[in-house]
Amino acid sequence: MDRDRGPRVRVPGQRAPEEPGAADSLRFTVLGPVRAWRGGEPLPSGSPQQRALLAALLLREGRTATAGELIDAFWGEDPPSQALATIRTYASRLRKILGQETLVTESGGYALRIGRGSLDLTLAQDLVTEAEKARAAGDRLQARTLINKVLGLWDGEALASVPGPYAENQRTRLEEWRLSLTEARLDLDLEVGSHAEAVSELTALTAAHPLRERLRELLMVALYRSGRQAEALAVYADTRRLLSEELGVDPRPELAQLQQRILRADEELARPADEPAPAPAPLRPAQLPATVPDFTGRDSFVRDLGAQLATAEGSVMAVSALAGIGGVGKTTLAVHVAHQARPHFPDGQLYVDLQGAGARAAEPETVLGSFLRALGTAESAIPGTLDERAALYRSTLDGRRILVLLDNAHDAAQIRPLLPGTPGCAALVTSRVRMVDLAGAHLVDLDVMSPDEALQLFTRIVGAERVGAEREAALDVVAACGFLPLAIRIAASRLAARRTWTVSVLAAKLADERRRLDELQAGDLAVKATFELGYGQLEPGQARAFRLLGLADGPDISLAAAAALLNLEPHTAEDLLEALVDTSLLESAAAGRYRYHDLVRLYARACAERDEQGAEREAALSRLLDFYLATAAGVYALERPGDRLVDHLEPTEQAGLTFVDRHPALDWLYTEAGNLLACVRQSHGPATLRRGVDLLWAALDLGESGANAKQYETVALALLEAARTGGDRRSEVRALVTLADVHHTSGRFDQAEQEAESVMLLAGDDQDPLPVCWASNARGIMALYQSRHEDGERYLNRAIDNFRSIQDRPGEASALCNLSRIHLATGRTESAVALAEEGTAVYDSMGHALRSANGRYALGMALTQSGRFAEASERLLEALDVFRASRQRLWEGMTLFRLAEVDLAAGNATDAAVKAEQALTALRGIGGEWRRGNILTVLGRSLARIGQFGRAEVCWREALGIYDALGSQEAAEVRALLASTTSTP
Repeated sequence: MDRDRGPRVRVPGQRAPEEPGAADSLRFTVLGPVRAWRGGEPLPSGSPQQRALLAALLLREGRTATAGELIDAFWGEDPPSQALATIRTYASRLRKILGQETLVTESGGYALRIGRGSLDLTLAQDLVTEAEKARAAGDRLQARTLINKVLGLWDGEALASVPGPYAENQRTRLEEWRLSLTEARLDLDLEVGSHAEAVSELTALTAAHPLRERLRELLMVALYRSGRQAEALAVYADTRRLLSEELGVDPRPELAQLQQRILRADEELARPADEPAPAPAPLRPAQLPATVPDFTGRDSFVRDLGAQLATAEGSVMAVSALAGIGGVGKTTLAVHVAHQARPHFPDGQLYVDLQGAGARAAEPETVLGSFLRALGTAESAIPGTLDERAALYRSTLDGRRILVLLDNAHDAAQIRPLLPGTPGCAALVTSRVRMVDLAGAHLVDLDVMSPDEALQLFTRIVGAERVGAEREAALDVVAACGFLPLAIRIAASRLAARRTWTVSVLAAKLADERRRLDELQAGDLAVKATFELGYGQLEPGQARAFRLLGLADGPDISLAAAAALLNLEPHTAEDLLEALVDTSLLESAAAGRYRYHDLVRLYARACAERDEQGAEREAALSRLLDFYLATAAGVYALERPGDRLVDHLEPTEQAGLTFVDRHPALDWLYTEAGNLLACVRQSHGPATLRRGVDLLWAALDLGESGANAKQYETVALALLEAARTGGDRRSEVRALVTLADVHHTSGRFDQAEQEAESVMLLAGDDQDPLPVCWASNARGIMALYQSRHEDGERYLNRAIDNFRSIQDRPGEASALCNLSRIHLATGRTESAVALAEEGTAVYDSMGHALRSANGRYALGMALTQSGRFAEASERLLEALDVFRASRQRLWEGMTLFRLAEVDLAAGNATDAAVKAEQALTALRGIGGEWRRGNILTVLGRSLARIGQFGRAEVCWREALGIYDALGSQEAAEVRALLASTTSTP
């Protein structure tokens, strides 16, 4: 029998076996245990020898296996005397299970008549063929998806527990095929930019297959593209040493060449070698907003800008900057020109509203992150700083022809990092200011429309019949609008919506405004006068809604929040908002969400200041603050049952939303993050400051999760300053609590310690006891991080007493779990386990899912040190699931780190390295350098255990640099580890 037959790809044109009716529902697997199903019901596969017969026939793919071949497959060169009878017995049993028409006897042997899709192996072969076609066609993402499907068909070892030399031979070949497919998929991972994610898997695979040079090569590339050049070179050094010791050979030439390319910092190696563009997964973004169907006039500008953009096909990058007052039609013109220029930019078009006319313009680093994602850059490959993002952005655009539309820019400084910088690309910029300091830009000053263009636009919106009957009145209307396109559009839309009005009626209504428009010809005042036209046509209820909604600073507003601000029932508020949408004074960002154009918001706020009493403006924002505080408090209570914070918040008069499940509650919190923090920022007055600080505290998840952490910190600092200026000690103390927490999360422990100390000095136990409890708990954990164990124990015991005095059991549980870590650090392992178990039991008894995960985190650490590794891993995995579901990136990463410690202590160094790599990925950009140093130290220990000494040394040197910069005691331990490497052969 041919024992060398491995996985066979069907020859083109070969027909699959006929599919008899009885076999239609049969399914078989060999990529794992040999099993059979009919429909959804498993079939008995019998003894190992019977499964061996089934496997041998399945692997023949419908071809007949003679009795001699089967005997050879079962027993090789030494068959028993009754071998043929045994084969017949097993065949008879299989026939009873599968059916006479499925297992047939022919030509002195046996064959299976099943459909090609009935066997997992043939399905895998077909998927691989499709993957190869997709890759050849350049569709790497599809090829990667298909190979992942193939690998997902494996269920452990192929032909598991099947005896015989043939099965053993096939098992080896199938495993080799599986490994080759894994390499192909990892190669595709690197090509589509998932190099950071691939490092952990490649680390495990190189440990399991240390002599497989292709895996080492892929690991070197993944590390190099992740910015870890020293580790990539260390992989080569480890490989060369291992091959020399084990086989007495040098690495293959490809590996040596790769090392040289890394030493040269080869830029081509930083991206897939066979891709013309630097992006790992080139996409063709098409982000331009839709052009308006009634675009009118501006012919000379369209020709001029189009010609400028066309020069990008030459040797320079084209930059055109449109400037003009608000409402003059800069965005409309830019979008129209950009659509016409699309054929010149076949690699895509990017668009962003930079919100330059608002109070807080978009940050360039945030915009660059969005652009890089749109261009196919993996999230993990996006660096943290503005300069690094700008450099990667320019590199990604190199060799591609992309048009970038930067709308509503604040100034030249905001857009400079966003300019492509390479020939073939172009940038089109709109702004209210003339960018004379933007070097090399083609500047265009956009004025109002000509009278003919203005009348044409008005006619297209209102209708030729109505305008033709009253041409002079129509000219009066557009003149009253100052020939400003946005004003014309608003007036015309109002008239179009009122079929009973004549053009003369609208002209008469606008007559009193012409003098104001003539007098206010510059800046925002002209825009404000234009918006007065639409505002003046609103019903009283609509006008009130328009004014008051403009007071809120958030990027948009939900229907529920708007109803609270307006003090209306949701359905009534919705009618008003939709009416404002119809007049183009408000935009519907999504179902149930609304937003202003930034200039309209400024006008709406001016109307509120002019037409509303100060008390009503304050009341509207107070109701919005109440709504956010009441809802956030409900989310907090749902996440942390029994936590007393909700009992110590300022009372609210406005109800909030209620949720029955924590997941939609968290969805709300993260969706509303920008609006909520904007509301807090506005709440700095004496009447709202305390509620604003409490809202910040109730929304602590926004700071702890890493999401919105920077904005959260900025708002907290602003409220702290307001509290100090106003002499409000309670608000000052609570703002310090939020800052201490966010600084703890970001790894700035000295700042967190100082803020927690200030809380304890300022707070009065009797008036506001909760901050003292929190501060004592925080100081305890800070002392642990700084190795001040005696101080930490004192603070935490005080925290336990304080929490108990106010019957805050979750707070008590938190302090108990933190005290467990102090005991652990001072060698009291048994009491550490007991304390963590006590704290976790409290959390569990209250249904406190998120904080129960924190308890399990502490318990897992204690169990690790006590040598109970299986229990430790179980507790930490339970915690990991909750942290991921709660979007707590910091604690997700730290739990992966603790799992790495468990694996390392248990002797599973490969698994430890994988989890440490995953922890580094999860904590990218959050958690602080000290935590990163800890993870790198454990990663180095894991790598050293699996013989990758070079990489280990690189990790330890990076950790040492971190510890030295921070003045951390851990530096001594890492120095000892590095010293040990000098004696390692």
